[in-house]
Amino acid sequence: MAPTILIVGATGNTGQETVRSLSKLLDSSKTFSGYRLLAQTRSAAGAAAQKLAKLPHVQVVEYAWPDITKDWLRDQEVVRAFIASHNQPSQFAEESSFLVACLKARVKYVVRISTTAANVFPSNEAYYPRSHWAIEALLGSPEFDALHWSSLQPNVFFSFVLGSAAEIVKAHRGGHDKHDTLRLILDENTPTGVVHPDDVGNFAAHLLLQDDTAALNKRKYVLNGPQDVTGAQIVRLVEEAIGAQLEDVSFKDVSFVDGMVAQVEEGKGLIRSIRYAPETTWEGKASASTTSKEVLELAPPTRTIDDAWKEALES
Repeated sequence: MAPTILIVGATGNTGQETVRSLSKLLDSSKTFSGYRLLAQTRSAAGAAAQKLAKLPHVQVVEYAWPDITKDWLRDQEVVRAFIASHNQPSQFAEESSFLVACLKARVKYVVRISTTAANVFPSNEAYYPRSHWAIEALLGSPEFDALHWSSLQPNVFFSFVLGSAAEIVKAHRGGHDKHDTLRLILDENTPTGVVHPDDVGNFAAHLLLQDDTAALNKRKYVLNGPQDVTGAQIVRLVEEAIGAQLEDVSFKDVSFVDGMVAQVEEGKGLIRSIRYAPETTWEGKASASTTSKEVLELAPPTRTIDDAWKEALES
């Protein structure tokens, strides 16, 4: 077996591009050319996992990542790792257990996915940004000095922002003349650095192949797209696509949270608190200008709203 870079959540939003970029970058890396990429997924038979399995240097493993132990990491010879955790109420317990296992197994470096930088503070009314804050506080404690880490703080993803807009256009193309309400989480005019998950995954891959992780240790990197986006801009995209003016638009819409609450039996209050998460964005604290300079120097985001819009309509 060879020294291994583990990608936890390899078939997720950011994980797929992390694997793809690592696979490409390994071919030109003198330091890591003999390394193995271990792509963790819950379903190795899925289409995304099957595509990743065909890439050079990649081995797909079907495993529940919360069950990963220090012994498993040692057996797999994991020396570096990426993790894109879920944001369910159990996130802190499960991700911290994984990080403790990494520490005990003497993994050298971990890159993790956090959330919008402006939201990561201990008194946030939304529960999941507090979990990310707590994870970063845990990693920053003296007990974790032996484990180098970087935390990526990406803004909201295009796929989440454009969902309702794409559905309206697709329905129109299918012959539906009456349009549903366009529900946008963005404010009408507040500039927001919406980011594509592939840009986040690409940056993560570049970090994982840096020789000197001491320079990356305990760093938090803010990631936005290359340009700001507003709700009004998305309205124009929809109207251009359907050739008509929209009559019903709801900005700063968090009605999707109601659907999430209805799907759970326990912890409804926690899920309901997600409605507070976009407030910092509406206040203008998540514009493209907040992107960390290191991101722009190492692997700058390139996917624009036009790229994401085309992708959303073709999916």
